[in-house]
Amino acid sequence: MSQTALSGLSLDELWMPFTANKAFKKAPRLVASAKGMYYTDVDGNEILDGTAGLWCVNAGHGREQIVEAIARSAATLDYAPGFNLGHPLSFQLATQLAELAPGDLDHVFFTNSGSEAIDSALKIAIAYHQARGDGQRTRFVGRQRGYHGVGFGGIAVGGIPANRNPYLPYLMPHVDHLPHTHWHRREFLQQGAAGGGRRPGRRARGAGPAARR
Repeated sequence: MSQTALSGLSLDELWMPFTANKAFKKAPRLVASAKGMYYTDVDGNEILDGTAGLWCVNAGHGREQIVEAIARSAATLDYAPGFNLGHPLSFQLATQLAELAPGDLDHVFFTNSGSEAIDSALKIAIAYHQARGDGQRTRFVGRQRGYHGVGFGGIAVGGIPANRNPYLPYLMPHVDHLPHTHWHRREFLQQGAAGGGRRPGRRARGAGPAARR
């Protein structure tokens, strides 16, 4: 990163999530803009956005139709609280989503992020069983290695030890975890790999019957 790009910029005040902050600030990587599937850093270099932001910019960056829609929305109504107030477009979107959903999934609860969505879903599940007189159903089951956001509920049902360990005495009770399905010794990728990372015609060492099928 050029010193010109960092001129007058302080990196001290911002605490970055899931980032080794001291290491980052010694060698910062800063992006200035994005278009299509590429970021452009502050030195003018293009960087392929291989993860689509964090899996939430799948349509690409800077799409004119999306930019125009965002601008129209902000100019019409930038924000209105959802408590005892509503906007027609929110109801229209909920109707469209309910029509796309399978079976009897016909109600929508909007949230601002994946972490908020997970914690809301946990609360809805508890409240649902309480309302139907089945309040003893309070146990959640997550999966080892699973990621479900950074709220207290999401960390509790998530299965990433580094995310859970600092808060273990204070997380939600009644949470169990199933074993994960990632067996790296058996499923690692290699040239010519097929069928779960194994070379064609070869059996993985120590693999059980399910792996040999």
